[in-house]
Formats: sequence, structure tokens, C-alpha cells
Amino acid sequence: MALSDKPTEVASEPLAPYFPIVGIGASAGGLAAFEAFFAGIPVAEPGMAFVLVQHLAPDHESILAELVRRYTHMQVFEVVDGMTVRPNCTYIIPPNRDMEVVGGVLYLEVPAEARGHRLPVDTFFRSLAHDQRERAIGIILSGTGSDGTLGVRAIKGEGGMVMAQTSDTTEYDGMPRNAMATGLVDYELPPSEMAPQLLAYVARLFGEGPRPQATGPARPEPGLNEVLSALRARTGHDFSQYKPNTVRRRIERRMAVHSIDSLTDYVGFLRPTRDEVDSLFHDLMIGVTQFFRDPESFQALEDLVLPKIFESKPPGGVIRVWSAGCSTGEEAYSLAILLTERMERLKHNYTLQLFATDIDNESIASARAGLFPDSIAADLSPERLARFFVAETAGGVVTYRIQKSIRDVVIFSEQSIIKDPPFSRLDLIVCRNVLIYMGAELQRKLLPLFHYALNPGGFLFLGTSETVGEYGALFGVLDRKSKLFERRNTPTPLLIDRYRVPKVEVTSGRPLPLGAVAPRAHNFRELTERAILQELGVAAALVDAEGNLLYLHGRTGLYLELPAGETSDQNILKMAREGLHRELTTSLHKAVASNETIHCPRLRVKTNGDYTAVSLTVRPVPAPNASLFLVLLEVLPPPLEGSTLEAHQTDPRSDEEVVDARLEALRQEVRAGQEYIQTTKEELESSNEELRSAVEEMQSVNEELQSANEELETSREEMQSVNEELATVNAELQSKVTDLSRASDDMNNLLAGTGVGTIFVDLRSRISRFTPAAAELVNLIPTDVGRPVGHVVSNLDGYDRLVEDVQGVLDTLVPFEREVKTKLGAWFMLRIRPYRTLNNVIEGAVISFIDIGTRKFAQLELNRARTLAETLSSTVPQPLLLLDKAQRIVLANEAFLTVFHLSKQETEGVPIAQLGGGQWDRPELHTLLETILPQHTTIDGYEMPFRGHEGAPSALRLNGRRVLGADGEDEWVLLVMEDLRSGRIER
Repeated sequence: MALSDKPTEVASEPLAPYFPIVGIGASAGGLAAFEAFFAGIPVAEPGMAFVLVQHLAPDHESILAELVRRYTHMQVFEVVDGMTVRPNCTYIIPPNRDMEVVGGVLYLEVPAEARGHRLPVDTFFRSLAHDQRERAIGIILSGTGSDGTLGVRAIKGEGGMVMAQTSDTTEYDGMPRNAMATGLVDYELPPSEMAPQLLAYVARLFGEGPRPQATGPARPEPGLNEVLSALRARTGHDFSQYKPNTVRRRIERRMAVHSIDSLTDYVGFLRPTRDEVDSLFHDLMIGVTQFFRDPESFQALEDLVLPKIFESKPPGGVIRVWSAGCSTGEEAYSLAILLTERMERLKHNYTLQLFATDIDNESIASARAGLFPDSIAADLSPERLARFFVAETAGGVVTYRIQKSIRDVVIFSEQSIIKDPPFSRLDLIVCRNVLIYMGAELQRKLLPLFHYALNPGGFLFLGTSETVGEYGALFGVLDRKSKLFERRNTPTPLLIDRYRVPKVEVTSGRPLPLGAVAPRAHNFRELTERAILQELGVAAALVDAEGNLLYLHGRTGLYLELPAGETSDQNILKMAREGLHRELTTSLHKAVASNETIHCPRLRVKTNGDYTAVSLTVRPVPAPNASLFLVLLEVLPPPLEGSTLEAHQTDPRSDEEVVDARLEALRQEVRAGQEYIQTTKEELESSNEELRSAVEEMQSVNEELQSANEELETSREEMQSVNEELATVNAELQSKVTDLSRASDDMNNLLAGTGVGTIFVDLRSRISRFTPAAAELVNLIPTDVGRPVGHVVSNLDGYDRLVEDVQGVLDTLVPFEREVKTKLGAWFMLRIRPYRTLNNVIEGAVISFIDIGTRKFAQLELNRARTLAETLSSTVPQPLLLLDKAQRIVLANEAFLTVFHLSKQETEGVPIAQLGGGQWDRPELHTLLETILPQHTTIDGYEMPFRGHEGAPSALRLNGRRVLGADGEDEWVLLVMEDLRSGRIER
């Protein structure tokens, strides 16, 4: 059953009974933590329900329920779909299932994600927060990864409580450490100390049952205004107009955390404790947020709103969006992703301005960082996760950082929508799950504010439980279910002048260049050398073999258009001015090839719109492990006019020859230039070809690496999941091994302690095990294990059918029993029974030798005593009886049987009161007989009427004594009687 198919709640409060539900999440190492936690719960009825969610191997039958039952008096169930949660019970998730709670009922689902991507703790914690709100309690125990982190935020967002196991008590601290990194954990405790704190918290917060909802106007509560004043003084934010029930619940939760019973006491604790003020503020500010929360609503936004916004803008236009109450940024980044995807589909560029604000500066700082736990994979499609996020691993923990292109779209700032001016000219305002915490007065202020801030035809996106209420004249309904509204073109009833101009802190979003350094102070030597060099009028540049600039000196701007000073990633060949580039390139290549100084005496370099005569020298510079060259540029003085005229007059060549020489020089210069161009062109083509080939190879390698990286990431996640599951299975198996070892020890001690000789044989009558007592009856040594039992010599006298009797039991499955005697005269009871496993499979037989020597001797002695007693009693002429403690006849002599005409069968074991047709059933006689044994009394001459066999009346006189047995423990009553009619008296 999908979550959308489950019953949803219409009422503001969950339908479940009023008791807390504690969700406990764990992974590897969680078994020991479970044991310590439940062992610490001292009562069978703690007044809450516990739901255990552990990473379990999907193909392994879990024994977690069986193990937990040992440490708790509560009922423990493995969950079945549709099971109702009840207090004082523990519920355990089955393998290969996700679980959610809706209306106090647990629903199971087959996991949609692949193994390694499942987040069962987050899934259950989120549903628990939504269903139980402030009655939701989350506990994170040992485990790897970050499962449970988003669930912790959801529980805190609904006013619940969170505990986490301390890192020093965990086998794996990934899950507790990530939960604690959110700053939302109320208690960090070892598992053994969690239960008392949990019971105290629940007793304080829920001990009185549900409170009735207030129906009239709120009454001022003593101490509440002081709490709000302390918050306002510390944070600058006023919560007096928030919904009082919400504020009160969060305050009561903080009181329960600190075991404070009264609001007055909490005020006294709050005022001097700045950290507690901050904690209360953050409790009030915690919002439930996630990427694309309520996917159907975001889909409606994408389908109904974004097309209209982009249609109203020309290509290159500005789209302005405000995310008010953005919390840690998930909602704002979701909007940025939708806008980016829409813009790419349209294939036009737009300027996106997305303002994201919140009054919690810690949330804003977290949003700016753009770093999220790997559990966000549950909220994002694999395509969006791969495209808009970068996976980072530190200390074995995987996190996702938002892509820079998306991060640059969003502008985060701390702002109060209540007291600070709004943004303006907006196309879309997103304010989800903020108004529900505010009172009606605040809502009446904010909705006109949003109307003012929106452009005509702008849109408002609210939470699923929010509406525009009485301001339907300002906003038309676009999609009622998704809470999308469109601004109506009506006047805004708002006075903007009531807002003060806020202080705006402008910070640069760009970090300093990695190599940037502060200006360096020079010493006097450097200043002197620089001054001398500048007087020489030489511009110089230190370059490597590729022409990369390492240092510049002098007025290099005349030739290179580059200011003096240190630089990096600049090439002198690219910076050379017209007239210098060709000769500088050629000279540097020659100097590199020959490692000699190359000099060009006169070049015409274009500087400041004119040409300047310059000499160029490229000189190798000796340097360890480097090829460095010094490029020297010196301005040449112009030739004097007089000298030029004189040279012309003294030149014997004709003007025609001078012109020809000049033309030839120009032709050579052109040829050299053409050669240079051709060489440069060939080098460029070769470089381009190499570069193209390298780019293609790099693209191929990059695709292969990306594919391999995705495969490795999938394998890593699957291996991590398998390792967690194996750790859980191993813990369960280790517990089973411990139980089996203990059971084996108990059985060995039991067999040794009873002294019963026992031999275990298999289906082929081979010895598999025996006790020390058996070795005294059958000559056994440890090496006899595995031998047929018939090969072993026994010490039994007259019994040699052991093998046949064992086989008979194996064939018929009927137990065998007989008495046997050893050669030394000791008696034993031999018993042979089938060996049955727990699955009722016969795997052999059990041969037992039970010592019956004492019983045998006692039986012989008893027989002798009985024979003697019967012989003595038969020689006595008077009737006598021997009675036991229950007044049953043990022995009647021949005289008694003759006088009363009875047989032994009619007397032995029969109560005396039943003899003679009830004539012996006399209360007085019964009382006398009853006191003889306990009080050691006697009966002397007790007379009683009696009617003989023929009906003649008569009378008896009775005498009774206590008689002890040979062992001094058994005792009887000896009753002797005389017939008064005959006058015979027994003395």
C-alpha cells in the first residue's frame, strides 16, 4: 500500500490514542544497544509504545523479536501490515520492508529503492512526526551512514523529542554523529541511561493526558510573558502573536527536557541561561523541510505557474522569486532547480533572482553552505541528484553539495517577514508552513504584504494546511488542493511607511583568489637596485621556455601592455605589441633551441600610436632545474639629421642602387615574415590537431571515469548496506552462539551432575558423545567417538543384546527399558530412547544407565521386613491392623481376617472407616487415630459396639501404638483389639 493510498487525517490532531510512540532506529551494532536500552526499563507498563527500525538483510529471517523478548516484560511483535499500535508493547520491522504509521496503525511497504539506497529510519520517523506530532519520540542508536537525520528534523519540527547514543558507546557512530550534527538532539546518552530519562520526560509531558483545546480568548498565563520577553530581548523577535498552543507546547517540551515542573521555575532558569534561550528559539523555529516536499504540489507549481511566469517575460528578462521562511534551504534550492529546468527547456536565457529568507541565522548559514546528508536521495530523483548535486566523502560519510550553478541563483539573507520590509516586483512568493504557526492578527498583516510585493498577475504558494482566508479579494484560487493563488489587480490595504529601513549587510559571494597576497614591503637594498635599473632605461621580463611571465621590470607597458610586478598565468608572446611579436617569438624559440643569447639590434615597435626603435635581446638565465630566459628591451635614440645628410652625401652609390638595396631588404623581410607565418601556421595546425585529439581522448576518458564512478558509487552503497545487514546478522548469530554455548554448558553440567551414564549414538549405532559416568559401565575413551557401540567391551553381567536393542528402538521408535547388573554387582536401569531434533527428526538414540542400586537394596530389605512382619503377625491370635498416616490398612493378620471374615484384597490399602459396612467410621475413633502419629499419643482400652458376622451384637476393646520403621523415618499405627465377648485381651 502506498502512502497516498492510506487513510489521511482531516482533524488537526492525530486519531491515535493519547500515548507517545517511540521510534528507535539502528543499523550495525544496534543489537547490543537494544539490549542495554530495554534492560534499563524497570517497569512492564511504561505508558508508551516502542517501534524498532533496523537495517536488516532482506533475505535473512530476523530473530530480533526473540532477542528483545529476553530483556523486556512488554509484549514484542514482529509487525504485520495494518497492525494497530498499543501502549506497553514493542513492535519490530520485518526484513525487506519499509514502514509508516498513519492514524496509529503500522503499514508495511516493499522498498522502492535499490539495496544501499534504502532509508527505513527516515521513512518511519517522518511518518511518525506527521502522525503523532509532539507525541513522536525518536532515538538514534549505533549504525553507519546518515539514515535518520532527516527524520530527526521532522520529529523536532512537529515538537517531538530526540535522543542519540553517545559516540563513545557505539560500535559504529555514523548515524548518531549525523543526528547530533543537526543540533536538534535533546539528549546524548548511553543506551543504558536513556530509559530513566525517557520515562521522566514522558511522565512530565504526558502524565496528565490530553489537554482540552481552548475555545474562548486566551488568558494570560503566569510566567509566559516573561518567557516571551526573554526571547525578545535575546533574539529581537516577538512571539507573542504566534499561536499560543504552539508556543506553550514548545515551552513545555523544554521544561520536560530539563525536568522543570512549573513555568515560574522555568523563567528563573531561563533568564540567566543564554544557551537555553537560544535552544528555545530554535525549538520554536524548527520547520519540517525537504526537497520537493509534497511532490504533487510542486508538480502543480511546475505545470500551472512556471509556464505563465516565463510567458510573461521576454528572453533575457528578470524573474524574481521570494522563498519566505526557507529554513535550511531545501525549498529554495527546489525552486531554483525547477526554474533552471524550465529555462533550459525553453532554450532562452533569463536572469533568475531567488531570494530566500529566514529569521534563524543558523538555518541561513546551513542553507548557504548547501551541504546535505546522503539521505536526501529519498526526496530526489536519481537524475536530479546526479545533475544538481556533487557527492563528497569525508571520514567515510557521504554528503551532497548543491551545484554552483544552482547555488549562484539563490540569495540567502536573515529577514523577518513580520517586521522587515518585503522584497518587491516579485513574480512568485513561496511561504509554506509558516502561517500555520501564527495567530490570526499576524496572518491579517502578512497576506496584504504579499499582495503588495507581487507583480500584477504574480503567484502565491502556501502550505497544504494554509489558505488566504478572508483575503479572497486579493488572491484568486489557481489550485485549491496545492494551495496556489494568483494576485488580483486590486488596491493593497497596506501602509508601507510602517516598516523601518533595515540594515543590509552586503558580502561578496566570491572568495579571494587562491594565490592573492598582501603587498610586500621592500628593504633598502631592493629599492636601491630598482632605482639603478630604472635609470638604465631597460625594460626586462623573466620568462620560461614557453614564454610564461615570471617577473617584469621597468616600463614594460610600452611593449607588452602589462603593468610591472609579479604575475602568473600570463604569456609574453600574447602580450607583445605590434612590431615586437614576430621577432620576439623567433628569438625566444632560437634561444631555447641553442641556449645562446639572441640579439635583434633594431625593431620598430608600435607604442602609443607611433613607432619606436627598440633593441631586443633574449639571454638564457642559469637556474637549477629550470630553463629561464631574460628578455631585454631598450629604446634606441633616433638618428641625428646632420649625420643622416652627411652619410647621404658621402655615399658613392646612385639613388637607384640605394632604392634597389632597400627593396631587396624589404623583400627579404617579407620572405622572412612569410616563412614565420607559414611556420607558425603549421605549428598552430599541429597544435590544434594534437589538442583536438587530446580533447577527444579526455572526453572518452571522462565518460569512462564517470561511468566507472557511478558504478563504484552504486557498488559502494550496496556494499555498505550489505555490511550493515551482515553486521546485524552477525550480532544475532553471535547471540545465538552464546545461547548455544550456554545451553551446551548447562547440558554438560546437568549430565555430569546427575551421575547418569549416557551414550549418544547416530543412526548407524556409532558413538557420537558420552558422559564420564558411562565410561565406568562401558569401557570408553575419547577416541571411541565414531566407533560402533558394539565394538566396545562392556562391564555388564549377563547382558549382551545392547546393539540389537538399540537397533530395535531405531526401527520401531518405541523406548526400551530393563534392569541390568554389572560384574561388580551394581544394579542399573538401562533405557534406550530415540534421539529427536527440534524439527522432530530422528538422528540416533540415547542410551542411559540410571543407578538403581539403592532402590534395589531398599526393595530387598522391604521384602524381608514384610515377610518377617507377616510371619510375626500370623502367629499372634488376636486381631491386629497396621495403619499408615492416612489411616489406610497396610497389614491385617490372619486372626483379623478370620474374625471379620475378610480377605487380604478386601483390606490392604482400604481406609479403616470403610470396613464392616461403616461400623469403624466413628468420629471419636478417627480423632484418636489422627493424634497418635503427630502427638505420639496412645489408645488404651477404647470400647466400641460391634455387630458380628452373623449379626449378633458384641463389643471390641482397642489399644493403639505408634510404630517406627527400620530407617526411623517411616511410621505406622498398630491397632490391637479384643473381643469382649470372648474375654481375650491383648496386652
